Amino acid sequence: MDISEIEPRGPFSLAAAQDFAGGFPAGIGGGAATGTSLVMAFAVEEPGWAHGAVAEFSQPADGAPVRVRLVTAGDPGVALAQALRTVSLDRDGTGWTAVGERDPIIGGLQRDYRYLRPVCFYSAYEAATSFVIGQRIARTQSARIKARLAELAGDRIDLDGRSFTTFPRPDRLLELHDVPGLNAEKMTRLHGLAQAALEGRLDTERLRGLSTDAALAELRTLRGVGEFTAEAVLLRGCGIVDEVPRSDTMGPEAVAELYGLDGPPDAAAYSSVTDGWRPYRMWAVVLVRVGWGRRQAKPVSYRRDRGRA
Repeated sequence: MDISEIEPRGPFSLAAAQDFAGGFPAGIGGGAATGTSLVMAFAVEEPGWAHGAVAEFSQPADGAPVRVRLVTAGDPGVALAQALRTVSLDRDGTGWTAVGERDPIIGGLQRDYRYLRPVCFYSAYEAATSFVIGQRIARTQSARIKARLAELAGDRIDLDGRSFTTFPRPDRLLELHDVPGLNAEKMTRLHGLAQAALEGRLDTERLRGLSTDAALAELRTLRGVGEFTAEAVLLRGCGIVDEVPRSDTMGPEAVAELYGLDGPPDAAAYSSVTDGWRPYRMWAVVLVRVGWGRRQAKPVSYRRDRGRA
């Protein structure tokens, strides 16, 4: 077991991450919110995808150093970096408070939600497979299918006598064929994503380093990945910090209500608001969506479910 102590750069609350979308749901990946800790179980994005990992995060108080206990047979450095990226701890958040100082609406939401940072998927691979599985079905059904795939072909890793199961590594996913709840076309799409991951075409850090247009164009070449899915994979799978979703219709609705507008702003008016959130526009979008969604008693999601790729 490897143990690390991470000093957050800027305000960070593990409790806020636990509370995001109800903890750590199966829709995001394997793991659980367990009392005061957050446990992640995932396939390690190293060459060959040969191993899984379990990482337990704990923090005695908001802003305090975060303790990470990691179990993996793979590269612990790669696994730790992946886990930190998932809760946006890999990014420098020292300027996040300044956004709230400039924009009192954001400032109020930051205080209400303990300076929440986005909780992302473990990798672009897990994001892509999750969104493809979830196309045209209910979120609960998607979570059941993901859990079933993990049972069939995921890695089982023990931490303190408790077993956690990862989503199948790409090579293991390629071995699966007849899975309840997945039709032949979805299975073909998942196999294509697994192959793309093995070939490096879904490498999270590589996609992060591309321009938004270039990354989206590459993602759209994958079978089953259309405009909406590509953007979701990039923003929620790669943890982009300063971007505004182009296909999100609920963001403008949230801004209209929270900022007291007569109706959803047009593109120019919306940009005038979101430009004030730089260089943390995606963090602010997530925070606005969380605050607005909970006022509406709606589940927080990346975009309205349109049943489209």
